[in-house]
Formats: sequence, C-alpha cells, structure tokens
Amino acid sequence: MSKKASFLPLNLSLAPFLLVVLLCLMLCVVDVALSAQEKKILSLHNNIWSPKKPNVPSSSCFSHNLVKGRESSTTLGMKHRELCSGKTIDWGKKLRRALTLDNIRVQSLQLRIKASSTTESISETQIPLTSGVKLETLNYIVTVELGGKNMTLIVDTGSDLTWVQCQPCKSCYNQQGPLYDPSVSSSYKTVFCNSSTCENLVAATSNPGRCGGSNGLEKTTCDYVVSYGDGSYTRGDLGSESIQLGDTKVENFVFGCGRSNKGLFGGASGLMGLGRSSVSLITQTMKTFNGVFSYCLPSLEDGASGSLSFGDKNSTSVCYTPLVQNPQLRSFYILNLTGASIGGVELESPSFGRGIIIDSGTVITRLPPSIYKAVKTEFLKQFTGFPSVPGYSILDTCFNLTSYQDVSIPTIKMIFQGNAELEVDVTGVFYYVNPDASLVCLALASLSYENEVGIIGNYQQKNQRVVYDTKQEKLGIARENCST
Repeated sequence: MSKKASFLPLNLSLAPFLLVVLLCLMLCVVDVALSAQEKKILSLHNNIWSPKKPNVPSSSCFSHNLVKGRESSTTLGMKHRELCSGKTIDWGKKLRRALTLDNIRVQSLQLRIKASSTTESISETQIPLTSGVKLETLNYIVTVELGGKNMTLIVDTGSDLTWVQCQPCKSCYNQQGPLYDPSVSSSYKTVFCNSSTCENLVAATSNPGRCGGSNGLEKTTCDYVVSYGDGSYTRGDLGSESIQLGDTKVENFVFGCGRSNKGLFGGASGLMGLGRSSVSLITQTMKTFNGVFSYCLPSLEDGASGSLSFGDKNSTSVCYTPLVQNPQLRSFYILNLTGASIGGVELESPSFGRGIIIDSGTVITRLPPSIYKAVKTEFLKQFTGFPSVPGYSILDTCFNLTSYQDVSIPTIKMIFQGNAELEVDVTGVFYYVNPDASLVCLALASLSYENEVGIIGNYQQKNQRVVYDTKQEKLGIARENCST
C-alpha cells in the first residue's frame, strides 16, 4: 500500500521571521564566499612616485654592499636603477615613457623569437641587486669590479654579452662614474678576430665579428654590435678582464668594450648578460658556479635592496619547475605555464600548457589574449566599486584611486609545471601611470596574437627568490622579502 506525503499547514504568522532567517543565510553564504577570496592590502600613497624629500643618490648605489652568506658565498645588493640618481625626476612622464619603451623591447623579443624559430664542488657568491629607479630605468642594477674598478650594470636575463662603456669612446651616453679604461689595467687582454672566443661570439649572437680588413689594413680585434630593439645599441670590441663578483674573482672574463653606445641605459656603466649562450656570464662561470644563479628583486621603496646570487643556495623552500627545451630559443629561459588564479579562483584558457619566457629586462608581464581576457574578467569581478578610467598605452584595466588610502586587491598567482607557483607581490599588481594614483592600472598586458610567446616581466617578480639552474634545466621560485 503506497503512502502519500502529508504537509502541515504553514503558520503565516511566522512568515516574516522565516524570511529574515532565509535572508541572513543568503548573506552568510555570500560573506563566506567573499572571505574565501584571497586578497591583500595595498597602500596607495606610500610609494617612491611621490617622494616627500629631494632625490639624493645613495652611496650604496655604487658600492658592493656585501651581504655575508655561507663561508663560501657573498651577496651583491640589487637596486632599481631609478633609485640611484640625484636628479629631480618627473615621475609621471618617466612612468608613461617606460611603458612605451617596454612595449618596444617586447616587440623586439618577439621578432627575435620569430627569427630564431626559422633557424637552428661548487662555490657560491651573492652581490647586492637594487632598483634602477634613480638611474632612470625600471630595470635592476648590480655593482661589480672589472679590472679593480667599480662598474654598475643592468641585470638582463634576455641578453648574453656583458659590456661596459670604454675609453677611448667615440660616442657614449652619460653614466654615473668613470668609464672603464683598458689601457690602465694590467689584466686586460684583447680578443683577436681569429680566436675561438671570437668564433663563439659569431655562433652565439650571429654577430659577424668583422675580422676582415679595409684600406689595406688587416683587422685584428674581434668587433661586436648588439642592438636592443628600442633604439639602444652598443658597438665595440671584445676583451677579457678579471671580474670580481662579491668575494669571488673570475679571471679572463670575456666582455664587450663599448666604444659607441646609445640608448636607455640611464647612468649605468653597461649591462650584465645572464642569458644562456656561450658568451654569457653564466656559461663563462660554469665551472665556478655550476650554472646556477638566482635573484630577489626588491620593490621600489627608497633604500630597498635585493640580491643577485651565483651558486647553489641550497634552500629547502624553493619549488622547482622544468625549463622548457627549445633549440631555436636557447638564449631564453622558458617555463610551462599550466594555470593561473585570481583571488583563489582558478582560470581556464586553451593557452595554458604553453611556454612563457621569464625575463628580468622586461617590465610588464605579457600574456596570450585568451589568458589575459580570463585574468581581466575575474579581476574585475573581484575588484569592484572603484571608479574606472580609460587605459593608457599597453594597459587597459585602469582606475582612479586618488580618494583611497588603502585598497584590498585579489591575489594573482601563476602556476607552472610541477605545481611551482609565483604569487605576484602586492606591489606588482598595479602600475602607477600617474604618481597621484589618478591613473592606476592592472600591471599586466595582452599580446597581439595568441601564438606569440608570453613574457613574465620584472614588475611581477618582486619579492621572490627566482633560482635559475641551467645545468639541471630547472627554475625555482620561493617567496622572500627582498626589500630589506
């Protein structure tokens, strides 16, 4: 015999009470969902862009600032280049110009990628790495000794050849400190065009070396030319010299002696190439450091200093992801980006699972359009109630935040093969186009085409220990406060 469900009559006098209970339950569910989102607080008006005192170059900008590590290690401080100049800087103009130049660099890298795709007992040392803000660049600098003289170099994992401006110089930009003069160094040696070193330069950079002759005179020195796509270039001849990296001295280091240099290098002496070709500093010091280096990029507060390390730091907190093997792009460091999340919400995109370059010389991270669209959509879902404004240059998700002292912003995480992840520091989420926060933009940009290679820029790498192990073909990431 079947049974029928019976229903008790509803007491209508309880209806208002039940409605309130139901509303409270709904609000609790919403509150739980919001509290589950991962957010961090950003202080908008406590930043370098609105300095409260005149810009004074720190004496630490051009010194080693040796930080002791293990007995067999030393550390060079690393600063942002804009923080090392005594100039009074128009930050608004500087920040807007930096976006244009960064976009030109990325376009240049994409052209290099396309061109390449059609062709074929270890010690440790650490050196201070600092912001280059006051040297008028959004890249990072270290100070080393070359032939016993201090040289301040821009750190660039997307370049191979290390070079400095040299005397005599046909055409040089203004730099802080004297130019390197090989004529007064007893350890300097000329690299000749018929040497294996010059041949390596040709193989690594497709540089002709220009070993011919003219006007009946035979050319003996190995010449080089490096162009950076934004109009910057360096031209000169190869030499070898002793280089002091912290407390580790490397003899016969091959570098470029720049006799004609132009471009956006600020007041730096030159550039340190940390790429993967045979002429890079990493390859040249393979026997000393086993092909391992790491950096921790500081944020842009005045006096903040990170570090550039050579050799294995043996940190247990580092999570590793394999470096992607690509014979056509051997100079770049490529990771497999498998996912991303905004405020704890995982994103979906058909472009996850593809390679993405990690680069210290690019400022703003570039993502394939489908990934960027997913990031932007979810970010705007969670960052609501703030006045939006038109975008600027490569940045299209912008706000006017002048009336806010602090804002709560969702966390941004990039996930790589092996579940290694990079959680973007709170100072790397927004880019100040205007120093007064009237134009603040999400510091990510979209590539033009889905098949272009993404790039993780230095703005999103701040306060992370990024470990490059070229021998084991892996890259490690760990959270670290680099700005102390």
